[in-house]
Amino acid sequence: MQQVLIELHAVNKQWNLGENKIKPVLTEIDLKIAAGQFVAILGASGSGKSTLLRIFAGLTAVSSGKVTYLGNPYQGINPGVAMVFQSFALFPWLTVLENVMMGLEAKPLSKTEKKEKAIRVIDVVGLDGFESAYPKELSGGMQQRVGLGRALASEPDVLLMDEPFSALDVLTAENLRRDILELWREKKIPTQTIIMVTHGIEEAVYMADRILVVSGSPATVMTDMAISLPHWRDKNDPAFIEIVDKLYSLMTKREVADGQRKLPHEDRGVIPLPNVSAGALTGFLELLEDLNEKTDLYKLADRFMMDSEDFFPVIEAAAQLQLAKIVDGDIELTPEGARFAQATVLERKVLLQEQLFLAVPTLGQIIAVLNSKSNKRMNVEFFKETLARSLSAEQLEEYLDTLIDWGRYAELFAYDENSRQLFLE
Repeated sequence: MQQVLIELHAVNKQWNLGENKIKPVLTEIDLKIAAGQFVAILGASGSGKSTLLRIFAGLTAVSSGKVTYLGNPYQGINPGVAMVFQSFALFPWLTVLENVMMGLEAKPLSKTEKKEKAIRVIDVVGLDGFESAYPKELSGGMQQRVGLGRALASEPDVLLMDEPFSALDVLTAENLRRDILELWREKKIPTQTIIMVTHGIEEAVYMADRILVVSGSPATVMTDMAISLPHWRDKNDPAFIEIVDKLYSLMTKREVADGQRKLPHEDRGVIPLPNVSAGALTGFLELLEDLNEKTDLYKLADRFMMDSEDFFPVIEAAAQLQLAKIVDGDIELTPEGARFAQATVLERKVLLQEQLFLAVPTLGQIIAVLNSKSNKRMNVEFFKETLARSLSAEQLEEYLDTLIDWGRYAELFAYDENSRQLFLE
């Protein structure tokens, strides 16, 4: 039995938005992270996965519940962790050596000892010879290696990585993944556990031996999956593809279910909308129609070169408007979706109007308000204030942007950006 390093019990997190508004983010999280695990956390954009990582680090306090490290509760920074950020977060005025030494700032070591340790870490992460270089002289991959070196210099029990490869090009990211796995598997670093937030399902299956799927609103851990495939993993191996496909299926079901779930504010006609433009949705349906068959989600995402951050919202939008249906990890057009994909531009507008009135009651209410006005105009702020009772400020902006985009595409109304007014033409 491996030692439990971090444990969360009945953890809840909510953001105070002011004006007596509370936004629940995480709910009833129960987790044990043991030594010897490489854990990947998957979830849609805004699902709370980065918040969960920051709770592990002690950078974000919980609203309720208990968080322990080696069985002891802690407040503030977790003493046993170090973190690698998506944006590199280097000090541009410091050299590589000086940036890595910053990871030893709190250690009771002499300057000479810190320098010697930093040089050893720089060698381990593959930057030998670049000790005197400044960040601006380095490529993105090399900058991320500096961030990794700074985190590893303190010899943390737990290494936290928040989408560490997302800012890198494909080849650089792949090389860095392999190097981190090699350091981990061959025990070239003292770190006992790695926890990585990612939006790449394939990346999670390639690297991790345990995958957590965070979903819901507020979010909880919906799936906790062990990955037993031996390293090095072949992405073309049927067993690898089967796991990726299963995760796509699980996550798609969660996203669609979350979008269709009856919410406390649903009686006001406010149903969450995926943040997808009408143009992106239209293009996606055309591509599906060209395939002319039920298609595996994993293969589709790979074919369209889309990661989950972009892919799931489009799928959710198509399903919410009943233009596509998802069954057991496969997606296909509904009869309405097929008609839409084959229709002319004007016919598409009529078809989309029909689906929008069915799926988004708020649009019908907006049209009714505009019709009631003698000049057929109404300032967006009116609708904003009405919707503010049901949505947070961030949700409200995204909701209105999507609503206006879809409504304008379907020619349900027009929008004057200067006066911020919706109106009927």
